[in-house]
Amino acid sequence: MSIFKSFKNGIIKENPIFVQLMGMCPTLAVTTSAENGLGMGLASTAVLIGSNLFISALRKVIPDKIRIPAFIVIIATFVTLIDMFMHAYASALYKQLGLFIPLIVVNCIILSRAESFASKNKIVPSIADGLGMGLGFTLALTILGAVREILGAGSIFGFSLFGQSFKPAIIMILPPGAFLALGLLIGLLNVIKSKKAKKA
Repeated sequence: MSIFKSFKNGIIKENPIFVQLMGMCPTLAVTTSAENGLGMGLASTAVLIGSNLFISALRKVIPDKIRIPAFIVIIATFVTLIDMFMHAYASALYKQLGLFIPLIVVNCIILSRAESFASKNKIVPSIADGLGMGLGFTLALTILGAVREILGAGSIFGFSLFGQSFKPAIIMILPPGAFLALGLLIGLLNVIKSKKAKKA
C-alpha cells in the first residue's frame, strides 16, 4: 500500500467515525461544540502519530506474547504527554474535555491501528496511516460538533450566527442530540455513496 493511499484511507474510505463506527464514546460525549471536537481530534491525532511511529520502530523487538500490553504502555505514554501539554497550554479546552483526554488510552481506533497496521509496516507508512486516521477522526468530530453547535446554540466556534431572534434546538447539545446528528450524517454519507456507486 502506497504512503498516499495509507493517508487517504483514514480520511475518506476508512473514516473511523463515519465508516468504521469506532471511538463512539468520545464522539458522542465531547462534540457539543466544533471547538471541542477539533481539540479532541487533534489530541488523538498526535497520539496516533506518536504511537504508530514507536510501535512500527519497535515491531521486531516487542515479543508477540506481550505486544498488546506493550502497545498500551506506548499509547499511554503519549496520552500522558498530550494531557500535560494541554493542561499547561490549553487549559480552557482541557477543562472542557476533562476525563476524555486520559481515556484516549483505551480509544479502540488507536489500539486497532497499532495492531492492524503499525506492528506490520515500516515507519513512514505507519506515520502516514496515523496522520490519515487522526485527521479523519478530527474531521468527523469537528463536523459533528459544528452541526450540534449550530443547531443547538446558533453559533460556530463560539461566534453567533443568527442573532437574538434564533431559537436553538437545545436537544442538539444534549446527549440525545449526539445520536441524532451522527445518525443523520452517516445516513447522508451513505446516500451520497450509493448515488456515486449507481453512476459508476
